[in-house]
Amino acid sequence: MVATESVRAVSVRVGTGAIAPPPLIGLVTLLLGVALDWVLPMFVLSMLLSFWYRLAIGFLLVSLGGALVILARRQFKSIGTNIPPWKPTLHLATDGLYGHLRNPMYVGLILLTAGIGIAIGSDWILVLLVPAALLLHYGVVLREERYLEKKFGDEYCRYRASVPGWGWRIS
Repeated sequence: MVATESVRAVSVRVGTGAIAPPPLIGLVTLLLGVALDWVLPMFVLSMLLSFWYRLAIGFLLVSLGGALVILARRQFKSIGTNIPPWKPTLHLATDGLYGHLRNPMYVGLILLTAGIGIAIGSDWILVLLVPAALLLHYGVVLREERYLEKKFGDEYCRYRASVPGWGWRIS
């Protein structure tokens, strides 16, 4: 029974296109960044910003990123769709937060990771955030968008054309 469930989980993940759970991408970025800071420290953030400035900026980014993730998750739950990207999407979220930004959970994850990196003075976390963001974009977002276009057709195409994926639409 367990083997069947594992095969089913893999086939669902492949079906929707997400190559890895986005929180795992953020966690690996954090852990690898901290490890690299220990092995090959750069001290750039420490030289540029005092501890208290790093802490304040980090807190601000973590708060903003966390708020985006929490609000986006709430909206998904309120419309009755799945949150994990490897599970099928049941309904499109196009209003509220999603009326201004197509990927608030992923933007939130990037802000959270950057905030933690700045707060702890980890130069490597910020460096690794670039490949992590590219992995999110190419390995998760673009694959999800192809899936959503196949599943929802013109409705999703109109939504994608009118709402930015990574920036904020001011209306």
